[in-house]
Amino acid sequence: MKKFVMAALGGTLAGAVLTTQVAGPLIAQENAGKASVYEQLDLFGDIFERIRAQYVEEVDEGELIEAAIDGMLTSLDPHSSYLSPDDAEDMRVQTRGEFGGLGIEVTQEEGFVKVVSPIDGTPADAAGIEAGDFITHVDGESVLGLTLDEAVELMRGPVGSEILVTVVREGRDEPFDVSIIRDTITLTAVRARTEGETVVLRVTTFNDQTFPNLEEGLAEQVEAAGGIDNVNGFVLDLRNNPGGLLTQAIKVSDAFLESGEIVSTRGRDSADSDRYNATTGDLAEGKPMVVLINGGSASASEIVAGALQDHRRAIVVGTKSFGKGSVQTVMPLRGEGAMRLTTARYYTPSGRSIQALGVSPDIVVQQPPRGEEVAEEEESGNRPLRSEADLRGALDNDSMSEDEQRIIEEERAAAEKAAELREEDYQLAYAIDILKGLTALGPAQLAEQRAAAD
Repeated sequence: MKKFVMAALGGTLAGAVLTTQVAGPLIAQENAGKASVYEQLDLFGDIFERIRAQYVEEVDEGELIEAAIDGMLTSLDPHSSYLSPDDAEDMRVQTRGEFGGLGIEVTQEEGFVKVVSPIDGTPADAAGIEAGDFITHVDGESVLGLTLDEAVELMRGPVGSEILVTVVREGRDEPFDVSIIRDTITLTAVRARTEGETVVLRVTTFNDQTFPNLEEGLAEQVEAAGGIDNVNGFVLDLRNNPGGLLTQAIKVSDAFLESGEIVSTRGRDSADSDRYNATTGDLAEGKPMVVLINGGSASASEIVAGALQDHRRAIVVGTKSFGKGSVQTVMPLRGEGAMRLTTARYYTPSGRSIQALGVSPDIVVQQPPRGEEVAEEEESGNRPLRSEADLRGALDNDSMSEDEQRIIEEERAAAEKAAELREEDYQLAYAIDILKGLTALGPAQLAEQRAAAD
């Protein structure tokens, strides 16, 4: 018995010694790490005191600390930043849908300000600013070396005042200046209209009003068409939509899905991960859908496009989206300020991350530059060809009744209107043509094609 006890005791002692030998270096490393952090904080305090005491001009201590905090956050990624009390209030106002400015969503790339997208109907949009443009100067002052917040601050100003931005655009050999008049930006989250038998839902942003506007606009257009049976499909236009609230992206996706995952977010800690699923109910009642995207479609737009694409609920048409696959959380701070911190990545239902890759359309359709098609037609000297009906003394068509001829004329007028739309917005016209083709197949053929695809 004594031997057993001693053996057991010896085993315990040996275990204790072994634990001490393993844990000792780990504890030492942790202590060393803490000491290093404290040394760095002491260094920060020393530099702060020296700047405050010895800088050539007197500095504002609060601004100095805010700049240090912002520098720490912006060093992480382009979307993390410090929001001063004024900036935090501006962000809250933008979320509600009305604010002052130019009407562009921007990010930073290679030290310059890059336009994610101009917002429909804003001064920037009217001035011809395009997604992918680089802004290098504001009123002649270079933005190179400035933080994104500092560059944005340069672009702010009183409503009605003029700003001159220098733009570098792919395909243009030289930078050029664009004059913009600042204005109050009132965002209409969703604009709904009907083109022929197709309902077009133009979503410009994801703010508090997006889903209510979408639901109301869709219902109005369906009612005006005389019911869902008179609608051949829906186009969800997300081009140049810079994103916004994750909750609204989920609601818009859910509006057209009956079940299944919409999006999942994964943070550093598995406990911070979330999964969002669709609930029963499809506002489009199963009608075919096309989603339009381009390089200005970012964040929440990509969540919607990716969800509808993965569930094969919609055909995605256009060009590759922006590729912002991260989630930012706004955390209130003392003194009315806030911190915008990237806390998670999001994934589409199939488990793919679009970070830096974007959503690839099912059908790639480029939008011709403004006026290009008209210029090409004028250069080619094309003229409408004469037909048999234009010839003097041509025989009448005696095989059709007046009603049948009237129907043909109406179809021809609709086709000519579609051609006009093609000149105005080629991508949208392409989307509508797809829906016409799907309608021509009929429900049975559509069901067979979907089953084959699945």
